[in-house]
Amino acid sequence: MGNIKNICVIGDGGWGTTLAILLARKGFNTTIWGAFPDYVEILRKTRENIKFLPAVKIPNDVKITSDLEEALRGKDLIILAVPSQHMRSVLEMLKLHDLSGKVFVSVTKGIETSSLKRMSEVIGEMLGDIHLAVLSGPTIALEVANGAPTTAVIACEDMGLARQLQEIFMTEHFRIYASDDITGVELGGSLKNIIAIAAGALDAMGYGTNAKAALLTRGLVEIVRMGVAMGARRETFYGLSGLGDLTTTCISQYSRNRWFGEEIGRGLKMADILKQTDMVIEGAATTKSAYELSRKYGVEMPITEEVYKVLYEGKNPKKAVHDLMTRPSKIESEP
Repeated sequence: MGNIKNICVIGDGGWGTTLAILLARKGFNTTIWGAFPDYVEILRKTRENIKFLPAVKIPNDVKITSDLEEALRGKDLIILAVPSQHMRSVLEMLKLHDLSGKVFVSVTKGIETSSLKRMSEVIGEMLGDIHLAVLSGPTIALEVANGAPTTAVIACEDMGLARQLQEIFMTEHFRIYASDDITGVELGGSLKNIIAIAAGALDAMGYGTNAKAALLTRGLVEIVRMGVAMGARRETFYGLSGLGDLTTTCISQYSRNRWFGEEIGRGLKMADILKQTDMVIEGAATTKSAYELSRKYGVEMPITEEVYKVLYEGKNPKKAVHDLMTRPSKIESEP
């Protein structure tokens, strides 16, 4: 693919901003594109993403714009860091521009609710035959921005490109592994958010570490079942985008999905919680998508089903826990 020197991050959320900062520190010519001109102007003036990455300075050499043509001009690598349910509409705008020769990396963790497609599938449908990779893993944005040791995985069908991108993103604090299992990496990063919502609810209800351990363990079983049914490799889910991301998202104080679950566990309703935050809670939409996928593929996902009933049917969280605990007995190794 030649040398990649000029990079555009599509999306000015916390993770997109973090990656722009990381790459700028490595010497890449980096631009952030945001959809809302008024907020882009705030970013430009303050050099701080006060909504999504407070107290972290955006280097002066990172360009920030709401002009998509300007953002894309001369760029070699495009990082897609927009919410999953807005990905298609952003791609509609992107495809109006010359994208020839550009490499794309999706860092979005979600499943489109209308089509039940993974982000790479949506991107491929909209942009055609492009060079595409996926970056995922246990990556709390603030920790990465502050230089805390972090690992992630980049997946691409072309392992040569995966290895090239691995070197682009790698720093002494941000270690990247390579994979060719795009399906597994995307599903691990998406489905773990459902379990994180349940983890937050457990925390709010005071159920302790035994319950949390059970949730993570059985939650991973569900993720593996679904992933294998959709064509992913089982072992991918025991790696960074599966077990790694699941652990971080279920325990971190900075996890927005776990926070959302806490609010649910306190008795608040989904619509009311979403109204009070600017953050995108990917797990809320992913719960609906995963529930529909479980029915489509005939995969048993009891935790996902209970989270769906709590969010979309108003079920009491404590009743959901009771119903999970009183299911018919099983042999642990049963699929």
